[in-house]
Amino acid sequence: MTNIAKPVPRSVLTRLTHYYATVQSLRSAETEWVSSTELADVLGLTSSTVRQDISHLDFAGVSKRGYETSGLEAALASALGADKIWNLVIVGAGNLGRALALHEEFQRRGFVIHAVFDDDKAKVGRKVGKLEILAMDGLAAVVRKRAIDVGVIAVPGPSAQDVADRLVAAGIKGLLNLSSVHIASPDDVAVSDTRIIASLQELTFALMAKV
Repeated sequence: MTNIAKPVPRSVLTRLTHYYATVQSLRSAETEWVSSTELADVLGLTSSTVRQDISHLDFAGVSKRGYETSGLEAALASALGADKIWNLVIVGAGNLGRALALHEEFQRRGFVIHAVFDDDKAKVGRKVGKLEILAMDGLAAVVRKRAIDVGVIAVPGPSAQDVADRLVAAGIKGLLNLSSVHIASPDDVAVSDTRIIASLQELTFALMAKV
């Protein structure tokens, strides 16, 4: 059960992930208390925004002291599901898929990558770190055996929907779509789109606007 007092808008959810990373750093530095103003200064926000965002959690600050970092970290971890282990598979053993499989930050944040799949027979059997690239026909068995929560789609756009359908058919309820296209999914399957090229284009648009 997450530590959420009321529904959270997506924009707030994004900022909560930033608060979590910031508070983790403060905890590493053995900082016991942090104010909304200090969080706002670090993240380029207003203190009012910080207070409103944190009000979505079942957690309160202390007058004139701010937020106890250990409690805030725990509340954010619960809200974001960072206090449990999430089991992942990656479909697509290209450059992006391999880079993700080798990224050590996943494990540190509670995301365990159990397998990498690809339909290219030339890649099947090769190693990505400690993982062996598996053929797609073994996907459903791995999902069931390892109780996989999230499927990461790291394939070219034309193949993305087929991969999404196979992940859903295998029983996965969460999809991270890294392809360049929109994918359709049942209502009970959560989908998060992360489009690197589109984000870069938004950035370059913003850069041109500043010229």
